[in-house]
Amino acid sequence: MNDQARLLREQIVKHRLINPNEVEKEAKTIAIISGKGGVGKSNFSLNFSLSLQQRGFNVLLFDLDIGMANIDILMGTTQKYSIVHLFEGGRNLNQIIQKGPENLSYIAGGSGLTDIFKLDEQKRKYFLSQLAEATYQYDFIIFDMGAGITEESLQLLLAVDEICLLTTCEPTSITDAYSALKYINIQNPSIPFHLILNKVPDLKIAAKTAERLQSVAKQFLTKKLNHLGSIPDDRAVLLAVMDQTPFILKNPNSPASKAIFKLSTIYLDGNSKAAVRSHEKTSFVSKLFRLFT
Repeated sequence: MNDQARLLREQIVKHRLINPNEVEKEAKTIAIISGKGGVGKSNFSLNFSLSLQQRGFNVLLFDLDIGMANIDILMGTTQKYSIVHLFEGGRNLNQIIQKGPENLSYIAGGSGLTDIFKLDEQKRKYFLSQLAEATYQYDFIIFDMGAGITEESLQLLLAVDEICLLTTCEPTSITDAYSALKYINIQNPSIPFHLILNKVPDLKIAAKTAERLQSVAKQFLTKKLNHLGSIPDDRAVLLAVMDQTPFILKNPNSPASKAIFKLSTIYLDGNSKAAVRSHEKTSFVSKLFRLFT
């Protein structure tokens, strides 16, 4: 076992000694990915996080779209701290967590880092220990990943509980989404995938697109791809972005907002808070141990 795994394990053991009643209460971790940029991934990540927060869950939204981070812009907040301060400002994770609308906790991506996973060993080790601690403080940790997948970001994707794959109905977007699904599935075929179609011109077109992707995934990858929902191309989304207000808050009765609420309802169907935070399967933290041993 190398030093990274040892430090991370010691961090969790320390937490469990101090908080013995929270041993099994780890957050559910969800990565939001897309095969290409421009599909509305960050906007979806923000509004989906807010829809969970509104339902009484404690959510941490983590902007890992390093270099292209814009979560704070979309919600009209001032970025006081970013992930950069974790490594260069001598702060811990709790100190850089900020509050957005609906009391949503978020970590801004900032700039100055090209890839958080390409940091030197000491900084990466510190990041992992801080991230492990955060899993005991939230019901959900949602990672807004950068477009595409690197070998480094793949490590985190292989550790999360679930992945939401966002695409539009455009052929190039669909092709790139399938490539991302295939790449991750080769590494770990057991990770659950949810498909979300965004900016759809028509729900019938969206349904056919989802069916094609599901069929191809089943035939060539032996992969079940759950179609979680579709979000219509809605002018209210553009107006909300221009106003720097999440669209489910600016216009909760818009078609896009209703789609987000429906989508989150489907996602949470059959789950209670206790079920969400208690996993019989291997936890996010435990998988991080494996990746760094």
